[in-house]
Amino acid sequence: MEWTVKEIAEIVSGEIIGDPERKISGANSMAQAGPNQITFADNQASLNALPDTSAGCILVPEDTPPSGSLTMIRVANPRLAFAKTLAKLVPAKKQAGGIDPGAIVSEDLRHGENVSISAGVVIGSGVILGDRVSLLPNTVIGDNVLIGNDVFIHPNVTILDGCRIGDRVTIHSGTVIGSDGFGFVPDNEKYFKMPQTGIVQIDDDVEIGANNTIDRATFGKTWIQSGVKTDNLVHVAHNVIVGANTLLVAQVGIAGSTTIGKNVILAGQVGVSGHITIGDKAIVGPQSGVAHSIEPGQVVSGSAAMAHRIWLRVQQIIPRLPDMAKTLRKIEKRLGKLECRLDKNKS
Repeated sequence: MEWTVKEIAEIVSGEIIGDPERKISGANSMAQAGPNQITFADNQASLNALPDTSAGCILVPEDTPPSGSLTMIRVANPRLAFAKTLAKLVPAKKQAGGIDPGAIVSEDLRHGENVSISAGVVIGSGVILGDRVSLLPNTVIGDNVLIGNDVFIHPNVTILDGCRIGDRVTIHSGTVIGSDGFGFVPDNEKYFKMPQTGIVQIDDDVEIGANNTIDRATFGKTWIQSGVKTDNLVHVAHNVIVGANTLLVAQVGIAGSTTIGKNVILAGQVGVSGHITIGDKAIVGPQSGVAHSIEPGQVVSGSAAMAHRIWLRVQQIIPRLPDMAKTLRKIEKRLGKLECRLDKNKS
């Protein structure tokens, strides 16, 4: 698609410097963008590189001065404006409407307008689909699943019985929603499985990455609230609540019955114990192990997780430990000699 700089400025609520009628048909990095492409500069290094770019238009911060003959759009948040522009330049692929003859669909399926159900999809009994739902090949929808409007489900996704999916949800390939929670009761040297009778509820505007597993609740629901975004390879156990607009980065694992607050960030490979609470706007650094509840707004890192500032000090000390150990041994020897002298003087 092709847009003028003026049209893009209207989309991102920006101020134009340069040619408003320049045509833009693509996007690229600062170094590689050409005369018909748009890019963005949101830090000092990229702003310093403005004279070297061949981009047709650059999204820049509001206080950026003109730079030669470059066409720019001043905005409050260049990166966000770039994302919105890219969404217009490269719109989502439209699916062929209707139900493919290769799909296996229960006779009692109820669906809204403009649904797209691809070959290999299997849909159980009692399912309700909203408007503009796309189910790509080999997706399996269990019995009594409810799916809202404008939902896009990539290939090989499984949504099991009774789960609820809100509006404008995207679920990427290989994800399983509603698998049994990991519940086993010790029976002498064996384990007896606790039936998992609840559901998973995913609210509006959620995006679930590839190969996630979100377990159904033992009772009630595992709840992914509105605006949550998960990376690939994330595991959410039974009865977990993930608060609105929280980010779960790759390989995060959350144990059962834990509550994650709103606007939380769990960085890559964070492991969270069960039955604890992570407060709103907390940030947990990569590869951290969280064994205790975290207060709202706290930034923690390490395993086990600790206050971030303390963790930074610990990381500075670790490389010096061998030398510190040598020094400590020398001090111990000197103290030993002093103690011997004191003993001799006493005698």
